Amino acid sequence: MPVNGERSRSSRRPTLEEVAARAGVGRGTVSRVINGSPRVSEATRAAVEAAVAELGYVPNTAARALAANRTDAIALVVPEPETRFFSEPYFSDMLRGVGAELSDSEMQLLLIFAGSDRERQRLAQYLAAHRVDGVLLVSVHADDPLPDLLSQLEIPAVISGPRSATETLTSVDSDNYGGARSAVEHLLSRGRRRIAHITGRLDVYGAQRRVDGYRDALRDAGLPVDEDLIEPGDFTDEGGRRAMATLLERHPDLDAVFAGSDVTAAGARQVLREAGRSVPGDVALVGYDDSVIARHMDPPLTSVRQPIEEMGRAMIDLLLTEIAGRRPAATRDPRRLHEVLPTELVGRASS
Repeated sequence: MPVNGERSRSSRRPTLEEVAARAGVGRGTVSRVINGSPRVSEATRAAVEAAVAELGYVPNTAARALAANRTDAIALVVPEPETRFFSEPYFSDMLRGVGAELSDSEMQLLLIFAGSDRERQRLAQYLAAHRVDGVLLVSVHADDPLPDLLSQLEIPAVISGPRSATETLTSVDSDNYGGARSAVEHLLSRGRRRIAHITGRLDVYGAQRRVDGYRDALRDAGLPVDEDLIEPGDFTDEGGRRAMATLLERHPDLDAVFAGSDVTAAGARQVLREAGRSVPGDVALVGYDDSVIARHMDPPLTSVRQPIEEMGRAMIDLLLTEIAGRRPAATRDPRRLHEVLPTELVGRASS
């Protein structure tokens, strides 16, 4: 039973005013402490924190967000079909990194698929209502309208890889050019000379840069670039099978394949096996991503490791900085506008 007109704590939540009275400070001071303002003395901060603990006060984050014109939500937008998201390790690794970096903040993460025109239209309406504080955009194609929409709406955004060399949005990527070069140089060091390349989707800038790295590595080794040894793929298993079948028909003498992803390499490996080609005896094989697929293939796949989880962490770090407004556009470090993380060749039995 409440005593002397006091209500039991279980009947309602303590108010900001009650915390202020207990700490012997004003309401505004309590608000500054709760919101992490540096404009509070250590003694005052300690008094407020003690009052919060004694009363069991829980900040009303929804009200704080509304007052600050914020939603405390971030959207991870994937402009791909859901089936691809759940079948390719790249996306799960990216999500793992994003989630880990976001775990210490109060932000909620929304996963939104926009692989169809209808989904993109629905997303555009959702974003136009400013229901999120920022957007992470993963797997961006050159003709994707979403980045431009984000710019028009002035929503803070970070994308996983620029759309082109003149990208205007903040981006985080791995060194696709250097990774491709290391793959081809590795195959050359193994004595391979008829090296084919199954690309990723060529409307993705990262895939274009891997083709550039492939070509330059051959040229620097004094070898001609045979365009017939380059076959477009789409980062999928089926794309790897189709491309490998085409390459074998066109160039049965090829002795190595650099695939645009580990998933693509797995498809290529199946066709090589069906054609009676041993790996690496007849054809050496290198993938890209260094995913769990690479470690469980037969034989285990040599692959270029791109730090996907670290990319997800870096994207969140940049986005939260933009949302907080600690880095105005005019003062941004250009090196952080387009952050490029290093890649590493992981050698295994397939090459």
